[in-house]
Amino acid sequence: MANAPPEPATWQYLKGVSETSPSVVVLTALAVEYAAVRSHIVDREELVHDKHGTRVERGRLEGTDWTVAIAELGEGPVNAAALTTQIASWLNPQAVLFVGVAGSLKEDIAVGDVVVGTKVYGIHGGKQTAKGFLVRPEAWPGSNALVQAARSAVRDMAEVRAHFKPIAAGDVVLADSRSEIAKHLREHYNDAAAIEMEGSGAAHAAHLNGQLDVLVIRGISDLANTGKNKADASGSQERAAAQAAAVAVAVLRKHRPRGGASSGSSGSSDSEEGPHRGGGDHIDFRGGTFYGTVIGKQTGGQR
Repeated sequence: MANAPPEPATWQYLKGVSETSPSVVVLTALAVEYAAVRSHIVDREELVHDKHGTRVERGRLEGTDWTVAIAELGEGPVNAAALTTQIASWLNPQAVLFVGVAGSLKEDIAVGDVVVGTKVYGIHGGKQTAKGFLVRPEAWPGSNALVQAARSAVRDMAEVRAHFKPIAAGDVVLADSRSEIAKHLREHYNDAAAIEMEGSGAAHAAHLNGQLDVLVIRGISDLANTGKNKADASGSQERAAAQAAAVAVAVLRKHRPRGGASSGSSGSSDSEEGPHRGGGDHIDFRGGTFYGTVIGKQTGGQR
């Protein structure tokens, strides 16, 4: 009897991962960003989707229950949105982090600092009229659970100067603080602390998925001015990517997977998945992502 052909490595690896193991996807745009995250992941193996050819590396984050898949998507918000959707449908993660570098938009945010996106702006929406450009902003908030995990994590990271601020995202590399796009940001997105290219695409894809927690974490590699090329040549991107990756890993060490799996967990019912009844008519959707108002009535002998 002829030997059966070997199974693809992708399938062999996926069978070896527990179906109950919680997973998270960490997305990057650039090779330098990918390398910074990859250095924290052990037991890696490359997976290739058999239809669209998208590749990730999947492994473990030591000391946690997380299975982590990392991907290098390339630049731009459209690319980020499309590939975030593909990867989320393929791997069914609980959370998506976009990790990488960005330019600072504030004088008090320096190269090497880290900005955790409390929300991400899409900066190009609007209407051009005879009276000028009328802005139609879009914004996607970072997941509260992940933002809270980040706030907790950075308290113990003396080597990181972190800022919890909005991030501007657009299909542009900003290298002139006196340009029209810089003026546009100051006038219409004045609270944005950093500018990058992919966060809005990933955040929008996660929002449409309806099941994903999402957070954008950016290390500052330049000041979004004419000194950008000089800063990049000095190694600022490598340093900024390393800082952002360190914060992302610290977030995952704090963030508890839905369903109660957590290294060092006490088994408290607080981490159980699904709706919980509190006092009165309150329902607590633990571990879920909810948008909008709940209107309803409890029946069956309850209020």
